[in-house]
Amino acid sequence: MKKIATTTFLLFFVFAFAQQKTIDQKVETLLKQMTLEEKIGQLNQYTGDNTATGPITINPNKQDEIKKGLIGSMLNILGTKYTRQYQELAMQSRLKIPLLFGQDVIHGYKTTFPIPLAEAASWDISAIEQSARIAATEAAASGIHWTFAPMVDIGRDPRWGRVMEGAGEDTYLGSKIAYARVKGFQGNLGDVNSVLACVKHFAGYGAAVGGRDYNSVDMSDRMLWETYLPPFKAALDAGAATFMNSFNDLNGIPASANTYLLRDILKGKWNFQGFVVSDWGSIGEMVNHGFVKDNKEAALASITAGSDMDMESNAYRYNLEQLVKENKVSISLIDDAVKRILRKKFELGLFDDPYKFCNTQREQKELNNPDHTKIARELAAKSIVLLKNEKNILPLSKSLKTIAFI
Repeated sequence: MKKIATTTFLLFFVFAFAQQKTIDQKVETLLKQMTLEEKIGQLNQYTGDNTATGPITINPNKQDEIKKGLIGSMLNILGTKYTRQYQELAMQSRLKIPLLFGQDVIHGYKTTFPIPLAEAASWDISAIEQSARIAATEAAASGIHWTFAPMVDIGRDPRWGRVMEGAGEDTYLGSKIAYARVKGFQGNLGDVNSVLACVKHFAGYGAAVGGRDYNSVDMSDRMLWETYLPPFKAALDAGAATFMNSFNDLNGIPASANTYLLRDILKGKWNFQGFVVSDWGSIGEMVNHGFVKDNKEAALASITAGSDMDMESNAYRYNLEQLVKENKVSISLIDDAVKRILRKKFELGLFDDPYKFCNTQREQKELNNPDHTKIARELAAKSIVLLKNEKNILPLSKSLKTIAFI
């Protein structure tokens, strides 16, 4: 029996290695066919023109750019009807490289689950993983390939406006939840009920000075490694496909261009094989922060540091080609970023079937599943925390008859 088990394991290992090698070979073959402009296109992400979690940015040339292979990913395109329309445009491009559709799926998609902070209060790790699984199933059924979640930032300042998106102040609990949510979102990556997870915001975003969003972060290496990085490492250990850099600077260097965070730690020490996407406009915002003088310098700093995809800055779109021609950016940096993105598109099966996530019948079924509502209600009950007024610690009058609990 032992010999059979060992043989089975070896066959499984060889098969898995062969599958990965096949994807890598396909990526290399495709890369050799791409022009520099097409490569840079894969590093460029635009938002849709209708539903948005950020400002609406209207680009009248968007459809033509997709047809030319100058856009690699889009966000805020909801529903199979619309994702299919955009994917059909991509299939008119020279190399027919499919688009990757991303979306903020923070606490459920159609079915609303408790906010992540409330889920954390349940301490029910399996239930939290299940909520992510359901969210992934519904999002994938609506044509989404990629969720910008989980947010695993440790939040210890109640003034910070995004505390509710994470698991709170505890590093241990935050790490357990980060691992569970990645597993829930990604499931068996490549099937039609799973989406790519995006772990955010790397790193230190929850420690903004004074709790002011986008503010600077000033911390020791010990604080970074002991408190703020463990949830990110747990998410990576769970197989997280992508990371998102944060808006803040860390000790004076913006995360979008922070070599220590992105190359030394994430892609170096941790050997992360996925890709890094910027937060909304965070590469271009380095100009506003005074770190660089213009988008060209921002593009140079970010691609050098290890940010692979530019969300909504257009810094890569309009500057990387010139930077390569000026020998300021090595083509190997561009190729590495492109390969990371293409690999995820292959792993999702989008090259085999670009419309794999565009089934309207499945969309109707999954977005109207009563079992999902039942599970969400059960998790909501587990997330409620009631505190007992022991020894009358609260300043309540003995004659008080009614309290509004909101």
